Amino acid sequence: MNPATALATVLVDELLRCGMTDAVLAPGSRSAPLALALHEAAVAGRTRLHVRIDERSASFLALGLAKRSGRPVAVVCTSGTAAANFHPAVIEAHQAGVPLVVLTADRPPELRDTGSNQTIDQIKLYGTAARWSCEIGVPENRPGMVAYWRSVTSRAWGLAQAPDPGPVHLNVAFREPLIPDGDVSWCEPLDGDATGAWTKVRAATPGSVLHVPATRRGVLVVGDGAVNVKRYVAAASMAGWPVLSEPSGNARYGDHALSAYHFLLGVPEFVERHRPEVVVTLGKPGLSRPLLSLLRRAEEHIVLSPDLARWPDPVRSATQVAQDVEIPVLSGGDDGWLRSWRTADRAAAAAVDAVLDASPEVTEPRLARDLAAALPAGSLLFSAASMPIRDLEQVMRPRRGIRVMTNRGASGIDGLVSTAVGAALAHSGRSYALLGDLAFLHDRNGLVLGPDERRPDLAIVVVNNRGGGIFSLLPQAALDGPFERVFGTPHQVDLEHVAAAHGLPYRRLESADELPKAITGSGLRIVEARTDRDANAVLHAAMRKAAHKAVRDLL
Repeated sequence: MNPATALATVLVDELLRCGMTDAVLAPGSRSAPLALALHEAAVAGRTRLHVRIDERSASFLALGLAKRSGRPVAVVCTSGTAAANFHPAVIEAHQAGVPLVVLTADRPPELRDTGSNQTIDQIKLYGTAARWSCEIGVPENRPGMVAYWRSVTSRAWGLAQAPDPGPVHLNVAFREPLIPDGDVSWCEPLDGDATGAWTKVRAATPGSVLHVPATRRGVLVVGDGAVNVKRYVAAASMAGWPVLSEPSGNARYGDHALSAYHFLLGVPEFVERHRPEVVVTLGKPGLSRPLLSLLRRAEEHIVLSPDLARWPDPVRSATQVAQDVEIPVLSGGDDGWLRSWRTADRAAAAAVDAVLDASPEVTEPRLARDLAAALPAGSLLFSAASMPIRDLEQVMRPRRGIRVMTNRGASGIDGLVSTAVGAALAHSGRSYALLGDLAFLHDRNGLVLGPDERRPDLAIVVVNNRGGGIFSLLPQAALDGPFERVFGTPHQVDLEHVAAAHGLPYRRLESADELPKAITGSGLRIVEARTDRDANAVLHAAMRKAAHKAVRDLL
């Protein structure tokens, strides 16, 4: 099956599973895959297809159908000015709150801005009139595409209705061939969920209650930026569910919180015996690849998001998406489920601690672990978004009384000193930051404060491995020739001199046990911890090996 036919088949099928009863088509060449898929669905009696030769008439016909029925209607056209002729109806739908799913076929990217026939810029063509716009991208014959196509389509269907009904726009680029070629094979099943939409979207309504399937094998996952955490952690605790919280999810506290889940989920035998029936996620998880793999394996994956326009589902596995709603007492009762997770977590954490405590030297993961443990209650800990937050995720032990923050929205290296200073100025207690040397140097201007500016009470702990430490843990590290220059990016900057240039107190951490003393003080100050990138990679491998062995010994 050619990719254009596959995408159109899946897209139309998912709209039908979502509940589409009517579709409107204006004819054209580039939209042929969608036209044929809709025609096939209409012949099979799965939808009513309406064809109009004029795009403006077609779009207003769809508007009338949706306005009267209260249900989204799909309207399809070819590329170029055909898509522009939908604009008046899209504006009316926006202003009147009428749900439309606007599907504009497009030429592939390599034809844009080349003078190619019937090719214009259709990205976000309808501007603010669309509740949501998505460039689906040219289809490819590779695994994972079907989940992507279905999740995008069901998201569009849901956002056309909630929380504010209106038009959504899917721009669908096709390469030739545009018609079926007789081959029906594909690299993965094209089928969807027999129960309906790939992802079911529910807006919050007064008194709405989250539907959670009855289960004794549930897991609560808390990622960055989660809100209303305490309420959901309490519900999960009553149900006997383990809580897997990233540090900046701020749910790593209490008896149900696990700290070594990154290592547990790296053991296939453990994962096979602990496949959850339902996973509920808050916030934006994304630090641990093994944790993301767990989301793929869950039979039911419920995403709770305050904003239905931007719900986090990086692996396209969400079966339900709901706004912040009341959560019932979750099903539980099987003490063995939680006990098994906790036993393995304690074993893995103890194994990792033994590796970290074997040497008195300053190492990056031990520094992260000990810093999180040493902070006084009421403290704020701001972490860089690269290695420091990952080290915290792997080794930070459950505790109460601190708040962890990081810039994981886009996970950039820029502005971290300034962000930490701003957070510290807004925080009522002591503040600390854990940054890598490149992140620190990238925003050293954040240390420039005028004489009349408030000084934050902030200790900036800088892990100085003289370069980009995270790359030593990635496949690029095997590229001996170019690695150091283009990935390691070594520097010769003396951080003590940087501190002196800004008139800031400076201390170098000489051994791991000096940390509590090194971070004492007040005002803005710098603590430097020098480490070695190669040794850090070896240490992480030793941690992983020890943790995996400890878990396997339990199985």
